[in-house]
Amino acid sequence: MRLEVVVIPVADVDRAKGFYKALGWREDADYAADPDFRVVQLTPPGSACSVIFGTGITSAAPGSTQGLQLVVPDIEGARTDLIDHGADVSEVFHDTGGVFHHAGTQGRVPGPAPDHTSYGSFASFSDPDGNGWVLQEITTRLPGR
Repeated sequence: MRLEVVVIPVADVDRAKGFYKALGWREDADYAADPDFRVVQLTPPGSACSVIFGTGITSAAPGSTQGLQLVVPDIEGARTDLIDHGADVSEVFHDTGGVFHHAGTQGRVPGPAPDHTSYGSFASFSDPDGNGWVLQEITTRLPGR
């Protein structure tokens, strides 16, 4: 099994589509069966997993999805690229516990993980509805990954 698609709830489909396309995400589909059902699918560069949003596809409140993870080999480069494409991205941080980031902004320590330890540096941003994304720098994968 592999994760292929994540549904994210948005209030304005065209605004969300514009935001993600501006980030450089590939548009895979924009299908409207009728005014009450529309599916938009976009894929981040280099990802095997896409996001879907639209009209009539989820009952979740717009902006309620949090902790969507994007793995990058260079946290500063990815952060700069997202900012250059219009995203409001946090400063790079690492977690006080050193394992994984806490929910929200709790436990954030400014700057990358000591020695840029793989899996330890993060930055975050949200889409226009407030769906929350986290960048995680991974330079060396754990065994079996």
